[in-house]
Amino acid sequence: MVRWWILALQLTELFVTTLVHLTYGFYIFSTAVAGDLSQALSDWSFKPNLENELKGDCSKKTTSVDDLPPIVLVHGIFGFGKGRLGGLSYFAGAEKKDDRVLVPDLGSLTSIYDRARELFYYLKGGQVDYGEEHSKSCGHSQYGRIYEKGHYHEWDEDHPIHFVGHSSGAQVVRVLQQMLADKAFEGYGNTSENWVLSITSLSGAFNGTTRTYLDGMQPEDGRSLKPICLLQVCRVGVIIYDWFDIPWLKSFYNFGFDHFNMSWKKIGIWGLIDYLLGNSGPFASGDWILPDLTIQGSIRLNSNICTFPDTYYFSYATKRTRKIMGMTVPSGILGIHPLLFIRVLQMSQWRHPPDVVPPYKGYRDEDWWDNDGALNTISMTRPCFPVEHPSHFVVQDSDCLPLQPGIWYYKIVEGDHILFIVNRERAGTQFDLIYDSIFERCRKHVFRKNPTLPNHQVHH
Repeated sequence: MVRWWILALQLTELFVTTLVHLTYGFYIFSTAVAGDLSQALSDWSFKPNLENELKGDCSKKTTSVDDLPPIVLVHGIFGFGKGRLGGLSYFAGAEKKDDRVLVPDLGSLTSIYDRARELFYYLKGGQVDYGEEHSKSCGHSQYGRIYEKGHYHEWDEDHPIHFVGHSSGAQVVRVLQQMLADKAFEGYGNTSENWVLSITSLSGAFNGTTRTYLDGMQPEDGRSLKPICLLQVCRVGVIIYDWFDIPWLKSFYNFGFDHFNMSWKKIGIWGLIDYLLGNSGPFASGDWILPDLTIQGSIRLNSNICTFPDTYYFSYATKRTRKIMGMTVPSGILGIHPLLFIRVLQMSQWRHPPDVVPPYKGYRDEDWWDNDGALNTISMTRPCFPVEHPSHFVVQDSDCLPLQPGIWYYKIVEGDHILFIVNRERAGTQFDLIYDSIFERCRKHVFRKNPTLPNHQVHH
């Protein structure tokens, strides 16, 4: 009887969380459509004026190697870049705070590895090459989208870039920097870690999150899915979405799995069944974002990523919990987005299954209780596992000036995981304070020191 009650509660929780996520997704989609229609009507009504403005903008914003280095904003899971979801901005318009900001559109559910490859070719231009060995092992095409012209084709060590990553976007940038250091792009033998001037993380996923297990990842391996869970609903929805392959819909929003060739035109009905049964595709091979966001997956990634001595690092870790009588609980109700409130509560009470081997030596549940509804605060501060990287806790931004490269400066901010994206009004003045400080740091306090300071070593 008790077992049936537990099952009923689990199914109820699954129904509620699925409904909340679908409702929020529909809200975002409908908002984007409404904004697109409004913009189209406005463009039609004021077309002559718009054309004049665009001509003026083009003359002002031509890319030149003599200009300041661009700031590249990299979105997180389920995110989107410029050109997707109509005129909706993932970063809630923060890109307008500086004259040289790029907002790439990467796969919203593709793996950290695949997204890092896509980001490189977005900037340099050419056809995305996922690598022969990786593509064969994961069962997808080696080549992907073609960028006729790179958005910053002059990118090199003399023309480095500032990166700002939200959520999983921060880890994407770290993997990209390591690829540059490893000269992992065929035909580009001169790449190096110094192509990256700075990395700023906003709620960045460095060490994984216990939410992945709540959503359905198996804590035993951090790769497979539980039979009944939110991620199974997501998996089925994504497969069907990509299988129907409706051009106008995918141009509006794309999960990024085109290189898996999941369209009905290529795999037919039997291919769809094969994908749904979990025999093929990204969810079968594990080449998607969620395995990378487990603690085990993040440790696998971090084992091969360095913190480099000539790059500047800054991290904002968000938190929506507090301690009351020794218990970690949500820090409020009204201040937490409805999409995240249940998860804030669940993550603050997380217990690693006692019959499962901990993800690393010295693991303690209480280290992972503070969270923002999507990521644990410990995961957002700096890379910690399997090895702690050099870091410095910051209370006031001025405390860390002048900045030193090769150190993760991190600051803890009160807010949930989506406070600083999509909806600018939610964060209020805090939105401007965060992004103004990010852009000011990039423009005024981060400079490449040449030659490299002596006795600086790469920290593993």
